[in-house]
Parts: sequence; structure tokens; C-alpha cells
Amino acid sequence: MSRDHFDPGVAWPATLTEGPVRLRPIRRSDQQRWLALRESNRDWLAPWDATSPEGGELVAPSFGAYVRQVLRQAREGVTLPWVIEYQGELVGQININGIARGAAQSGSIGYWIGREVAGRGITPTAVALAFDHAVTAVGLHRLEITIRPENGPSLRVAEKLGFREEGLRPRYLHVDGQWRDHRVFALTREEVPEGLLARWRAANPG
Repeated sequence: MSRDHFDPGVAWPATLTEGPVRLRPIRRSDQQRWLALRESNRDWLAPWDATSPEGGELVAPSFGAYVRQVLRQAREGVTLPWVIEYQGELVGQININGIARGAAQSGSIGYWIGREVAGRGITPTAVALAFDHAVTAVGLHRLEITIRPENGPSLRVAEKLGFREEGLRPRYLHVDGQWRDHRVFALTREEVPEGLLARWRAANPG
């Protein structure tokens, strides 16, 4: 498919696979596993979770309400919400948020993964899958990842995939109870004409 071609029929819903890593749309039946995974990784994820300046976490009233919200946004073309599966088991989540059309054609990638499977190349593979889908089927031009300077594992994901660092956004998002600085990394489709997944495969043969 041409990278300049946008077909709404294939943009969403979409399931993407590379070896044992699979991205599929989040669904209400994920509730038990999703909540259990978040709870068992609370200490691992809390330092990077968005919070409200008024106090408390930014969460929907229920998991079902959250899923309805993000799937509605997906139908509206502003969010792509996937869960990450590894060897058939739900292990995390990746979204493309804030999709802008018009002159921008851009979006922001956010993700989290369970500590028990971190370090296996799952997150870089998921980001590469999501990026390639966004610039082909969805027709976006630029994807960014914003990362707290203290988040070493996430910084390594951006480094492994060759995202270009664009600078620092001081006090950019309210995370873990405070306004936090974020480093900004981005790629445009011209920078990876062969596709990000192909680049990742080439860097990790076998």
C-alpha cells in the first residue's frame, strides 16, 4: 500500500502482528486481565502515569466507560487504542493519541508494558507496528513520543528505534502528582522510507 494512500476501511479496527507480538483493539472483555495487570504493576507504572492537577488519577469511572470512550475516539479518527499481546497473553497497551489532520497529519504514541516481560523487545516491536500502520493505512506524516528524562526503559525504546530527539518540553504534563518535564522524540515517514518495522528487524536479525 502506498504511504500516501488513506483508506478508512483498513485504518481501524486493525490487528497488527510481528512474530509473538500482536496489537489488537482493546475490548470490554479485557477488563479482568487489564485490571489485574495494572494492579500487579502499580509500582512499576505509577511514576509514569498521568495525573490530574486537581488531584488523583486520570481514569474513567469504570473500565467499560474507558473502553467505550477510546473506541468512540477511534471511530472519530483521533485515537488508535490497542492492547499488546505477547505469545497470546495481554501484556500492555499502546495508543496513538491526539491525531491531527489538515496540515499537521500527526499523532503521539503512548505505551506501557508489564514488568515481567520488559526487556524482550516487545515494546519496540509494538511501536514499530503502530508507526507503520499510522503512516500507511492512517496516512499520518509525523509521530512523536514524549518521555520523562528519568524513564530509562522508555528512552531506550526511542533510541533503539532511531527516533530523533527534538528537545525538552518543560513542565509539559502532570504525571505522578507534579508537572513534569518531557523529552520529545519524533519520526516522519520520510525518515524511514523502508518502514520502521523493517529498520527494527534489520537491527535485530534472528
